[in-house]
Amino acid sequence: MAPESSSEVPPNFWGHMPEEEYYTSQGIRDTKSHFQTPNGKIFTQSFLPLDQPIKATVFMTHGYGSDTGWLFQKICINFATWGYAVFAADLLGHGRSEGLRCYLGDMDSVAAASLSFFVHVRRSDSYKTLPAFLFGESMGGLATLLMYFKSDPDTWTGLIFSAPLFVIPEDMKPSKVHLFMYGLLFGLADTWAAMPDNKMVGKAIRDPEKLKIIASNPRRYTGPPRVGTMRELLRVTQYVQDNFSRVTAPFFTAHGTADGVTCPSSSKLLYEKASSEDKTLKLYDGMYHSLIQGEPDESANLVLRDMREWIDERVRRYGSQSDNMY
Repeated sequence: MAPESSSEVPPNFWGHMPEEEYYTSQGIRDTKSHFQTPNGKIFTQSFLPLDQPIKATVFMTHGYGSDTGWLFQKICINFATWGYAVFAADLLGHGRSEGLRCYLGDMDSVAAASLSFFVHVRRSDSYKTLPAFLFGESMGGLATLLMYFKSDPDTWTGLIFSAPLFVIPEDMKPSKVHLFMYGLLFGLADTWAAMPDNKMVGKAIRDPEKLKIIASNPRRYTGPPRVGTMRELLRVTQYVQDNFSRVTAPFFTAHGTADGVTCPSSSKLLYEKASSEDKTLKLYDGMYHSLIQGEPDESANLVLRDMREWIDERVRRYGSQSDNMY
């Protein structure tokens, strides 16, 4: 059987249309750059509406093994078409950012790297008077909550989470025996891609056609989880669970009831324990983990509609307060 020609694999999720032409067809302008942080250089993207005033800024973080390109862009593009300036960064160890692939041995440094870029943009002359929101999907939700905890209290107008990883399902938790045995190697095994892999992608995507597209992402990490990554995810999920009460910002959190990757209890516990007076929990019956990229269009559009209604209302409700923040 002849090997598949490279032309069979499109350079982008939408196919072979040149990037600028595609983005223009969506009514947005995309820019790409790298940003030097104290913890390493990260790849960043912005998605700006072409023909409408900017209502607010949204700073987006992708999930484990993913990046800001490929299908994650669909979330960024949707928000930009609603009149939001969207900024996204590949987490360290992901996509086109520096770092060992999918090694998250120090989540605090990973979160701090993206946060340094987000705050740089948020405080810039162009955007400092606009409302500003943090958005995190899956493990990106965990990184986003760490960013929130590391920020000055009034930096962010609100938080948006899509199937956040705050609670690891029992069948996804790494064996404590494995972690203990590797720990005896004094950290030498921390970067090893040696943990059992539960094939998360299949549990995340309900639409088989979208599963094919996501699986074809050339920058997606497909190796086994690294020892230090699983050790750190256990530590940080426990940390945020212990600190949910510190959340005071308005937030929207969404989960599918059939999510096999992150527990719906992640969103429920945040909703129950957060101190925020303005908080919204949405549970979508029968939906999987990837609520926007991996569901049939009808279901994905329902989630997007709810997110749009929520953020538009918060801009109306809190927007005027942002003028006095700086």
